[in-house]
Amino acid sequence: MVSSSGKVSVLHEVSTPVTRLVSIVVPIYNEAANLSTLWDRLSAVLKALSCSWEVVFVDDGSSDGSLALLRELAAREPRVKVVELARNFGQHSAILAGFRQSRGDVVVTLDGDLQNPPEEIPRLLEAIEAGNDVVGGWRANRQDHAYRRFASRWHNRLTSLIVGVPMHDYGCMLRAYRRHIVETVVQCDEKAAFIPALAASFAKRVAEIPVAHDQRAAGESKYNLLGLAKLSLNLITGFSLAPVQFVSLLGIFIALIDGAFAGFLILHRLLYGPQQEGALWTLFAVLFLFVGFLFLALGLIGEYVGRIYQEVRHRPTYVVRDVHGGDRDRSEHR
Repeated sequence: MVSSSGKVSVLHEVSTPVTRLVSIVVPIYNEAANLSTLWDRLSAVLKALSCSWEVVFVDDGSSDGSLALLRELAAREPRVKVVELARNFGQHSAILAGFRQSRGDVVVTLDGDLQNPPEEIPRLLEAIEAGNDVVGGWRANRQDHAYRRFASRWHNRLTSLIVGVPMHDYGCMLRAYRRHIVETVVQCDEKAAFIPALAASFAKRVAEIPVAHDQRAAGESKYNLLGLAKLSLNLITGFSLAPVQFVSLLGIFIALIDGAFAGFLILHRLLYGPQQEGALWTLFAVLFLFVGFLFLALGLIGEYVGRIYQEVRHRPTYVVRDVHGGDRDRSEHR
């Protein structure tokens, strides 16, 4: 098993079982074509476990009949709970809703598109039993387009740098968390939370294991480059003040250069007299550079102010319309 530091962790370091109940949280958004196969494979894996289990499906405002299929499943299987959100709030908000409804000592998150095989879940649980607080899947052989792999590679490097916990694949949703990590993440109640990074920042021991990755069985991906860019921006502004600090230092540096350049122009004029239009174009170029920098600075500051505005309004991160199956008493609005 590969640890977050790149070293190999030994799985038999802790022999005392910690898992009595496993909760599987699966966010669903327009995955009707995959649900039947997903449940067949997932249930086969869970029935082979030596501990109790439950599955929490979170319908994130699906419009393709996914909710109806999930409700039928919850009616047949008492260990399945379906959390119905009022509309589409996004993947991470759906996972937070699933966290609040889960009861397991270990919580495993899984995408509903079957790109992350449910058959890998026992390996995640084994790594948790080894004493880790968070275990992430590492899609070593990703079945995505080249541009997605390239963008994700840089996103993972950025996340590792900001969070301070180096991992190969923060974007993989096939992950396992101990209960105290789940409770801590839920208590944060952030409006733009990036759960894998948030959980890693609270964990004492974080590990990742290589997992299989398949092509999407049906439907379309819910993430594009624009979505990944927004996620990266949320990550930067949610975990670090470095961008604003960098802008401040850069502003000081540019002010010093500007002062030196102004002194040079004054001295040059005194020594050689007025120059032709070349100096004017140079000044225009420098001006455009500074204007571009100012817009960048304002954008970064605005992003931070916007996040503060979202938090102080205290609007719910998601709204649960209903809970089907399982223990309905845990239904709530956040």
